[in-house]
Amino acid sequence: MLLQPLMDAMSRQQIPEATLYVIGTPIGNICDISLRALAVLDAADVVACEDTRNTRALLGTYGLAKPLVAAHQHNEREVAQQLIVRLQKGERIALVSDAGTPGVSDPGARIVDSVREAGCHVVPVPGPSAVVTALSASGFPDDGFRFVGFLPTKNSQRLEVLNSLKDQSATLVFYEAPHRIKAMLDALTGMFGPARRVMIARELTKLFEETWRGTLSEAGDWLAGDSNRMRGEFVVLVEGAGVDEVLGNDEEVKRILGILLESLPVSSAVAVAVRITGQKKNHLYNLALQMKASGQ
Repeated sequence: MLLQPLMDAMSRQQIPEATLYVIGTPIGNICDISLRALAVLDAADVVACEDTRNTRALLGTYGLAKPLVAAHQHNEREVAQQLIVRLQKGERIALVSDAGTPGVSDPGARIVDSVREAGCHVVPVPGPSAVVTALSASGFPDDGFRFVGFLPTKNSQRLEVLNSLKDQSATLVFYEAPHRIKAMLDALTGMFGPARRVMIARELTKLFEETWRGTLSEAGDWLAGDSNRMRGEFVVLVEGAGVDEVLGNDEEVKRILGILLESLPVSSAVAVAVRITGQKKNHLYNLALQMKASGQ
């Protein structure tokens, strides 16, 4: 009885033809599918998916069977043209990845771009996201985050990326594979310092889901404490740099602010400086006011 209103609402869903539906699917727990996603999948003429075997099994779990088209990172542009032809004929097309939301560290962005460029309609159908799921359980400040995804595999390139992020005040969100997680944590500790807080989320929404929060200095010991922790898919969140961590860079920040303040009012100069340095707005605003008051 409790589900009846939802079933009624599901039957009234408007699912226009000639539309590409970008659908978020479960990242682990199959019960995380939305009723709207099920309605759209049921109405779709074809499902474009990252791996046809995985999607066929997923659809079968919900009692659905649909024609499938493989759309992975190696054939996105080519498949996009096929999908555009079908959309122009009035078909409903669902786009899914193996798990989560297409286009977010998964194939899909190139297809959506091509479909939009062709003037076809695109509708997002929200669903599970490992990024947001991990953030909600972190307790880190909610004044912004930056999704980085997977770091480069080569150590030099990885360090270059991390160096560009070390002064960011926003929470940093990374994905990582089990065979690289230890090297990644070592790199984070070396670049951000042992005191920076981190949360490691492993196998989110799955049977052996696990989340841990502590400092980077403690992360290695936690990982080594149980061999099972080296398995699965990881989301790693690193708390943003605090004001005390970026004060050492204030001379460079002052130089940037000084240039901007020569031609911009304080609020505009601060807004641009935030984008350039990644530091917190309040810190830069106070710094700018101090500079103005002292005639710098």
